[in-house]
Amino acid sequence: MEHINEEIEFLKSFIKGIANHFGESCETVLLDVSNPKEYGSGLIVAIENGHITGRKVGDTGTNLGLEILRGTDSAGDKHNYLTQTKDGKMLRSTTMYIRNSQGVPVGCICINLDITDLVMAENTIRQFTKIDDINTNVNEVFVNNVNDVLDMLIQEAQDHIGKPVARMNKEEKMRGIHYLDKKGAFLIKKAGDTICSYFDISKYTLYNYLEKMRDNDSK
Repeated sequence: MEHINEEIEFLKSFIKGIANHFGESCETVLLDVSNPKEYGSGLIVAIENGHITGRKVGDTGTNLGLEILRGTDSAGDKHNYLTQTKDGKMLRSTTMYIRNSQGVPVGCICINLDITDLVMAENTIRQFTKIDDINTNVNEVFVNNVNDVLDMLIQEAQDHIGKPVARMNKEEKMRGIHYLDKKGAFLIKKAGDTICSYFDISKYTLYNYLEKMRDNDSK
């Protein structure tokens, strides 16, 4: 294609299809950039949903088009970049160039999606989903059975030690039990039986470990 007029009907249909697909918040534009000298007299040859930027057929392109025509931009396609209209709308834009047989831009298709309301909604939602940095280590799990809580705490204790219980020595088992004590595991009814079974120790050993660790904590 040496000029966009060779495929003008297809190109107009193409930008119309994109606009219809994304709805009235999506502006699509077809520009003729084949003659730099005509930039000031109008480059837009077709536009859909022009209310987004307030432009119409015959209006000029943007400053980006000037850079292309001046040769100070490489004329590479640009996708998903943020732009803003003169009345403050925020747009997510894509610019794609149509080139002739020599690789020189002769046309341009621009897609401008008005995301102003979405950005405002995102900011509003973020107020409710924002997490305080000081609380990022809080681990709260919602379950239906208190035994599930105990199982979760035992798994946490193993992760805290960093090895499976079969590989733990006496000191590591004591640290694991200390972790469970600090997490309130022994407030769960009959938790001692489950913990003894898991760490393969007797109840006497368990209470001995707990007494020693609690004595150390109180010092």
